[in-house]
This record gives sequence, C-alpha cells and structure tokens, in this order.
Amino acid sequence: MEIIGKIKKIYDTQSISASFQKREFVVTTDEMYPQHIIIECTQDKISILDAVSEGENVKVSINIRGREWTNPQGEVKYFNSIQGWRIEKVASQVAPASQEFQSPNPPANLNPTIQPTSDVMEDDDLPF
Repeated sequence: MEIIGKIKKIYDTQSISASFQKREFVVTTDEMYPQHIIIECTQDKISILDAVSEGENVKVSINIRGREWTNPQGEVKYFNSIQGWRIEKVASQVAPASQEFQSPNPPANLNPTIQPTSDVMEDDDLPF
C-alpha cells in the first residue's frame, strides 16, 4: 500500500530496548479532508528518513500490522501500526490557486442566443 502527502513532522529515533529501535513521522494527505497519518520505521528502515525533510511531498510504501495483547486483568486488546519501508519524493500536484479556476479562453458573449440554421433537417424522425 502507499500513502501520498506532505511530511508534517519527523521525530527522533527511539530506543525501545537494546535490540529494537523505531522512528516515527507524520504525513498529511492532500484530499478534501486531509488526514495526519503517523508512520513508523523500525530497525534498518530508520535510515530512509535521512533522505527527506519536513515539508516535502512524498509517496510512502507501507505495511499495516496488527497484534493482540492480553493485559494483566485478562482483557484482550488489539493494536494496529503502520510501518513504512520505502519513501520516494514526488512533485507537488496542487495547482496554484490563482490558476485553478481560470479559463484559458473566456467566452466573448456570455449570453448567447441559439439561432436556427438552414442546415437543420425539418423531417428528422429521431424520437429525441
């Protein structure tokens, strides 16, 4: 799977244990309702964040992981995580606001009237 957006925040590397470390970052999607998605890189994938910085547009290849955990009271809980394994820089796909709604050739007459022409066949038998 992939997530495309702008890097909002890159956090420092966290050492969870002597043999496990992770680094998280947030990608904000560019859609009608932008989503702020936290993604983690673990172990040897932490270094992929060295090539990007906050504010850059990226495409992140991800895996979604789920796990089950039983707490000390015996209740079973479920957790999800999004793990990034590749990041590619992408060009911004948003057009400048000043050009977004401009028509390259505005119509000369904004209130045209339809004139019948002699090319119209009067005995056209089509039902529409």
